[in-house]
Amino acid sequence: MQVLKTPESAFKKITDFPYSPCFTEVTDTVSSEITMAHYQCGPKDGHTVLLMHGEPTWAYLYRKMMPILAEAGFNVIAPDLIGFGRSDKPTRKEDYSYARHVIWMKDWFTQVTKGPVTLFCQDWGGLLGLRLVADMPERFSGVMVSNTGLPTGDHAPSDAFIKWRRFSQDVPVFPTSTIIQNATVSDLDEATLAAYDAPFPDETYKAGARMFPLLVPTSSDNAEAQANRRAWEKLKLYTKPFVTAFGDSDPITKGGDKIFQKLVPGCNGMTHTLVENGGHFIQEDQGELLANLLIQFIEKTQLS
Repeated sequence: MQVLKTPESAFKKITDFPYSPCFTEVTDTVSSEITMAHYQCGPKDGHTVLLMHGEPTWAYLYRKMMPILAEAGFNVIAPDLIGFGRSDKPTRKEDYSYARHVIWMKDWFTQVTKGPVTLFCQDWGGLLGLRLVADMPERFSGVMVSNTGLPTGDHAPSDAFIKWRRFSQDVPVFPTSTIIQNATVSDLDEATLAAYDAPFPDETYKAGARMFPLLVPTSSDNAEAQANRRAWEKLKLYTKPFVTAFGDSDPITKGGDKIFQKLVPGCNGMTHTLVENGGHFIQEDQGELLANLLIQFIEKTQLS
């Protein structure tokens, strides 16, 4: 597998993400090892909080949440998915698959995290993170989901998603920061936009970003749709604390919180939040609020 590594110089102008990357070699048993990056802050002996991003962002998306969680005494870990941030970027679209991403994440998770973990996931962070929860429920003490889902292809995707998928394939230059700006309620400054563009010096680095929309299972006969159905059967037995915090201004995942609340028993009795002025990239719009909701959730349900 041929991979690209974004030069560290691409990140040198970023001043509001002071975390040094840690690197882990992972494998999918098919190809050679590939390098995955993550960032850690807070006391390493604290309760672990795993923050998983989606597409086309990277761990920088969590810069408003990480210091608040660290100050509260948590061991905060935020990875860059393969193809994003400082992680390796395979150059061929064919090198990316939903199954491979799950295997990469499992290998990384097993190597890097210890003890009970609370997951916060958004966008593809949920499509991957919830597969980990389903497969290793004993490793997770709680879950907070935001603007995400676990699609099985049994229902037609929204018009917003269909338009997004078509755009992602047809646009000559994949406009990373513009995509993020268009899916937030707040206006992002030039430095923030530049930070989201930083991992992708040119189009050759964007194979993963372009592929993710195609990897979402949208038909019931998709192999990963069946895998997600099996995951749902396990989540329907998940009784540990599980809470939703969806944005009120995200057309792509609107209503997805109700599905979790209905099907996951761990949602029963939880205080779920519909976050006002929260776009798809809700961490940009309401990162501080989300961090505090997550702290309250953990302290009330897992550390008491």
